Amino acid sequence: MGFLLVVTGPPGAGKSTVSRRLADAFESSVLVEGDAFFGFLASGAIQPWLPESNTQNEIVTEAAAACAGRFIRGDYATVYDGVVGPWFLPTFARASGLEELDYVMLLPSVERCLHGVRTRLDHAFGDEAATRKMHDEFSNAQIDARHVLRDPPTRIDDVADLILAARDRGELRYGDHR
Repeated sequence: MGFLLVVTGPPGAGKSTVSRRLADAFESSVLVEGDAFFGFLASGAIQPWLPESNTQNEIVTEAAAACAGRFIRGDYATVYDGVVGPWFLPTFARASGLEELDYVMLLPSVERCLHGVRTRLDHAFGDEAATRKMHDEFSNAQIDARHVLRDPPTRIDDVADLILAARDRGELRYGDHR
């Protein structure tokens, strides 16, 4: 039976690396890379961390969630890797068409996120000020603490194991918001 696990957090938190590991843990899985949906914007794109990007971000979030939801209805274990702050979680959940999903926010220190942004390969984003801004937004977001993995371990396997164990215990469940 398919399910959706959303892995989010500020830039440089390790979302993509741990999401790949999580998707690999299941026999029939899909990894939906949220950043790819921003890449579909052919012209007129607004940097998604700017205040004037809110409408654009809502549309992109809904499109990505609808895609992820379709994979779940096809019985795939689906891991969504992207910036879905708690402020967009109700929008994402509704657009997925699912009654529930699992949601985890990776929240290492801002210094660790900045280091992650500076040292990662094959990623166009490198804005330090935007990283700090988004880290602050995630740090101050209103979300039940059970969804937040503060200062996660540095070993990706350890992070993946913690997330899978919390998911298995039902601690990451985000309920019916349709």
